[in-house]
Amino acid sequence: MSTIVITGASRGIGFATAVVLARAGHCVTGTMRDPAACPELSRLCADEALPLRIEQMDVDSDESVAGCFAEILSRGPVDALVNNAGVEHMGSVEETDLASFRACMETNFFGVLRCVKAVARHMRERRRGAIVNVSSVAGKISVAPMTPYAASKSALEAASEALAQEMAAFGVRVAIVEPGITDTRMARAIEAQQPSPLYPHARRIAALFAASLRNGAATPEIVAGKIREIIESDAPLLRQPATPDARPFLSWRESMSDEQWIRWGSQDDEAWCATVKRDFGMDVVL
Repeated sequence: MSTIVITGASRGIGFATAVVLARAGHCVTGTMRDPAACPELSRLCADEALPLRIEQMDVDSDESVAGCFAEILSRGPVDALVNNAGVEHMGSVEETDLASFRACMETNFFGVLRCVKAVARHMRERRRGAIVNVSSVAGKISVAPMTPYAASKSALEAASEALAQEMAAFGVRVAIVEPGITDTRMARAIEAQQPSPLYPHARRIAALFAASLRNGAATPEIVAGKIREIIESDAPLLRQPATPDARPFLSWRESMSDEQWIRWGSQDDEAWCATVKRDFGMDVVL
């Protein structure tokens, strides 16, 4: 069994992944900014006597990451790191303040790099390990108004692709997990976001998420299962779509030229809804 560190384990995909891996017998450390705000994981761990430890760590902080990993590594080597911690900010470029862009990049990109740097030397020297970076189909598909989030996930995918080249010769695998729409608090927040007075894209993406959630979007446990599969296998695949809708979304974007994609995002509401209905069978209500 492996020793695994998971960031952002307080809820959603991180919570599900910590539970799935611990129930499979792996020794899991789940990290989060505020463990007191997530008593559910502690209770579950105690009730089922799971091999799961909870640690406080803020991936936005150099000091917090360094201190937490120093403690973790003092107990023994880390076999796998799951970089799941993430935040979501949305809005048009014109209307969204730079602080929101920076917040997305700080957690979704630099937070991952901090954690990778904490374990990379140890994995390289041991010539074994796995680094699993939880991205999104948004890392390959930039759709308004998910601009801050998509930009951070695109940067994460680029860094992960380069990291995989660096680490492969030392026996360390890097994988990018790409979920589609998953029933998490983040998805529910997108569904409930306020529309923009200037641009139609916010209400469109909210309606798309609402339709997907109504139709039974993937659960966090599905993504957790994919992460377990990656860790427990020797599969060298870099990018791994993780929910039933992920590959169709990616194929849909790949089927269009850049110019077609821009036209799709800039058409009027009626045409946009008709396209979603035609391509995905979703009745989107604006």
